[in-house]
Amino acid sequence: MTVLVGQSRGAMLLSKLEMRTATIGVVGLGYVGLPLATATARAGFKVIGFDVDNSKVEKLRTGRSYIGAVTDETLQSVMSDGSFRPTSDFAAFAECDVISICVPTPLTKQREPDLSFVENTTRAIAAHLRKDQLIVLESTTYPGTTDEVMKPILEAGGYRSGRDFFLGYSPEREDPGSAGFETTTIPKVVAGDGPVAAALVAQFYGAIVDKVVPVSSIKVAEVVKLTENIFRAVNIALVNELKVIYGAMGIDIWEVIEAAKTKPFGYMPFYPGPGLGGHCIPIDPFYLTWKSREFEVSTKFIELAGEINVSMPHYVMSKLTEALDTHLGLPLSQASILIVGVAYKKNVSDVRESPALKLIELLETRAADIAYHDPHVARIPKTRKHPTLAGKNCIRLSRDSIGAYDAVVIVTDHDGLDYGLLANHSRLIIDTRNAMQRNGIVCDRVVKA
Repeated sequence: MTVLVGQSRGAMLLSKLEMRTATIGVVGLGYVGLPLATATARAGFKVIGFDVDNSKVEKLRTGRSYIGAVTDETLQSVMSDGSFRPTSDFAAFAECDVISICVPTPLTKQREPDLSFVENTTRAIAAHLRKDQLIVLESTTYPGTTDEVMKPILEAGGYRSGRDFFLGYSPEREDPGSAGFETTTIPKVVAGDGPVAAALVAQFYGAIVDKVVPVSSIKVAEVVKLTENIFRAVNIALVNELKVIYGAMGIDIWEVIEAAKTKPFGYMPFYPGPGLGGHCIPIDPFYLTWKSREFEVSTKFIELAGEINVSMPHYVMSKLTEALDTHLGLPLSQASILIVGVAYKKNVSDVRESPALKLIELLETRAADIAYHDPHVARIPKTRKHPTLAGKNCIRLSRDSIGAYDAVVIVTDHDGLDYGLLANHSRLIIDTRNAMQRNGIVCDRVVKA
């Protein structure tokens, strides 16, 4: 990839990136950072992976991956040739020519941005900052974070962005569980603080991914990711609201969508569900609504979408309560419920922001007995919003275990589930994903929610 960089500023780093002799640091070895780190190592760079969780670091050192997008074989290959080294020692930042930050950006209980992970990481980098380093933020955030939060921390020691070090932003675009996309094949939006930084960010990612998409400023790049996720959040909210409306009219939203998507123009299918999950879509829109207040601009549309999606677990509860009464003559307080699928989307083990966890918490306050089955989640890990569910174990799915519960609620429609087994042995099925019909199973004990 050809780029133009001033002959003095950034020239040495550009040369290292072109020759792939630069050492790359990746901070946060989760669903974004670990795939990026291994892809960068496979592209020919020496990579140091940083994480504050020592258990992750130790597991990686033994060649075992905990991320579905990175196989043990891939990890072992980049470990064995010395191109990837995981550590929790932040002093190794001084060895890095490029540092990519892939840490969480959650919300507080008040739905305000929690940038503590970004700020703490930036302070750690600042303590070891040296000349000619490139620092790139990948974490999703509100426009202005890189310039208004990170830059002052990095410049506090006297170095200046664009003169002594370089600062950039490139939003992550991982799609966990998708076989069609991987880190290297997804186009990468890139931007820098000034033309030299922009060129260096483009050169770095251009060596790893098939296509880079430069934009004019860091703020534009920050907003690109928000726009992508707000688009999904709003459209999912729309079909969730239509699900409720059409359901009241006796119309099947799933049949409507299947028919509507035959239109070859002007329509894109989105699907309803029990709520939103994952590390992006339930969170990112609120970063923009928070920042918009600074400019006295309301975000009614986005906030309404958030309210609709947040209400979906309660809607599922109401459908479950109604179905128990209608089909079994049983109040929810006396019912035993089996939740099928607790991951936030099918075919992954990630439970972050999963609506299943909210649903389980709601049920535990009202139902007699609650259990779950998920082939990808053997035990519910500790989460920020649902700490009381940590350690809850998955039960085995069998004829006897299914029959022991009054109702089964399908929350996550993993491909590997035996839906026929559920149909044959359940007393009642609440299907939030249209999984039964999609698998060709017709059963009068299935209630769509």
